Amino acid sequence: MTAMARGWSGPPPREICIVMLSALGDAVHVLPVANALKRAWPECRITWVVQPAARALVAGHPAIDDFVVFRRRRGPGAWRAFRDVASDLRRRRFDLVLGLQVYLKAGLITALTRAPVKLGFDVRRARDAQWLFTNARIPARAAQHVQDQYFEFLAYLGVDPEPVTWGLTLTDTERAAQHEFFAELDRHACAVVVGTSRPDKNWSADRYARVLEAVEAKHRLRPVLVGGPSLEERSIADAIVTQTRARAVDALADDVRRLIWILQGSALVVTPDTGPLHIARALGTPVVSLFGRTNPKRSGPYRGFEDLVVDGYAASAGEEYPISAAPRDGMHRVTVEAVLAKIDLAMSKYVGAQPISPATPS
Repeated sequence: MTAMARGWSGPPPREICIVMLSALGDAVHVLPVANALKRAWPECRITWVVQPAARALVAGHPAIDDFVVFRRRRGPGAWRAFRDVASDLRRRRFDLVLGLQVYLKAGLITALTRAPVKLGFDVRRARDAQWLFTNARIPARAAQHVQDQYFEFLAYLGVDPEPVTWGLTLTDTERAAQHEFFAELDRHACAVVVGTSRPDKNWSADRYARVLEAVEAKHRLRPVLVGGPSLEERSIADAIVTQTRARAVDALADDVRRLIWILQGSALVVTPDTGPLHIARALGTPVVSLFGRTNPKRSGPYRGFEDLVVDGYAASAGEEYPISAAPRDGMHRVTVEAVLAKIDLAMSKYVGAQPISPATPS
């Protein structure tokens, strides 16, 4: 395989394919990349190979022209998903493929794309031998925030990532549903994300219960529990409601678009490290984020609300740790008192300084 010289040479690429299948948070990080590509090459068409949940997140996004949906299956039908995607990709030809995901399934899909340039991560960072499926690779670099890691692809291509914008928007129908939902509340909302897909990143229900009481009594916000349809999230939400005196609204649902407009319309968001954290940041909604398992320097809110991070990843207060993907067992270090202090800061610095109203998407 040959390597491409750094920077894009020749005419602007007309057809670009982005391979990023998985989590909502990663999908949020892809959006500034897509926006930058459109600014640099306005005539290009961007196709995104994506899974259904992330597809719902970016439905109607102006930078994305088309989707190839990878419907992941387990068991005997697992390979059918690759067969279906291969059938779709066989009819397409791209000038440039960006392999933004470093796992085998993404590598296999990258291999199925037809393009002269398939740009991926360097050998050191590419997991599951993903580098075998690309013919151009960004240079090796020290660890940095995930968003900046994706911007390395733009730097390689000679594309400026600034200004960093996400461009999440709501449809008129969604705005009407949002208005109806919040009109039924007796006060402004604090959205509370109850859990993640990783139990070791979750906070305890009894601590959430105490936080909800303070949010309601001290700050006069209505706690709104949000999350997905998993049994784990349902169990945490039920435990919170049972243990708190706060009058929390249970808004868990299997609807990513509904989640977006709840986060966008809330005065404040409290969440562990999971997709809604990054959605809230992209929407400009103040977000208090709880970190213990993952490194907030690598996966915290990007260029905003860093001062609202509750850092249980640090083994001790003020620890100077490097940016790293290494996990730690630190959610027990996220205390109720620390979360309430960050909520106080958020209310005084971001919320109380202006009338509370739905945030303006960035």
